[in-house]
Amino acid sequence: MHARVAAATTAALLGGTVLILPTSSAHAAADDRGPAVVAHRGASAYAPENTLAAVDKADDLGFGWVENDVQRTKDGVLVVLHDATLTRTTNVEEVYPGRAPWKVADFTAREISRLDAGSWFAPRYAGARVPTLSQYMNRVSRNHQKLVLEIKNPELYPGIERQTLQVLSNEGWLDPGHLRSRLIVQSFRPDSVRKVHDLRPGVKTALLGTPSIADLPEYARFADQINPSYTSISVGYVAAVHAFRGPHGNPLEVLTWTVDDADTARRVARYDVDGVITNRPDVVRRALRGY
Repeated sequence: MHARVAAATTAALLGGTVLILPTSSAHAAADDRGPAVVAHRGASAYAPENTLAAVDKADDLGFGWVENDVQRTKDGVLVVLHDATLTRTTNVEEVYPGRAPWKVADFTAREISRLDAGSWFAPRYAGARVPTLSQYMNRVSRNHQKLVLEIKNPELYPGIERQTLQVLSNEGWLDPGHLRSRLIVQSFRPDSVRKVHDLRPGVKTALLGTPSIADLPEYARFADQINPSYTSISVGYVAAVHAFRGPHGNPLEVLTWTVDDADTARRVARYDVDGVITNRPDVVRRALRGY
């Protein structure tokens, strides 16, 4: 499980391309007891995703790490929602029937605050709201949790990186303690990750996806993690990522998503990932006991 030198050599040969990889004897593990378990959109198998209820459910289950998604409203307020539209997780079509296609960017924060973001999941969550990022951060702080924050669709929201960092700063999340161990900002867009790093170099950043090994030297200039889907990784790929050092001088880390069953959790743990992002954190935690 920890034979990284040989695995990195194998990974470097993938696709017939020979790379000289930097070596490292250890990496900055997300959790010294094994892979960190991150509750995806909160404990989203048990409460409506990206709501305060999902954050609280993760806390009730004993999980310190949660993940969320950030979009921006018409009037420039950051809200916590995965999709660029409101249709899947709210009753927007009922409340505002004539405003298709119901994009987040076409509604003000006040209008979105009227929506029910819980009934779609279960009747007991009727009345749950789409939280603003500030409201969400207040709840995460109250629960003493840690956060993996994803900037969604940055191409739709110019300047969202700076605005996200401003909200984090306003909520006290850019102090040395949070930067050291409680916050990761990620995106699928390399330019967005680079912008976060350039604006606040102390923030730990992550690039979502499975970039080629040949591109890792460039991404290691501004990303501390490479966070791929579990369907796209191997022991060799994870070792190759670990062999590079990120902008803070530590080996790149890997958080893989979205793992919801015990067999897959154990398989990716054998790949030596640093963390597992999951809708079912309790299932993954039980599977990883002993790793």
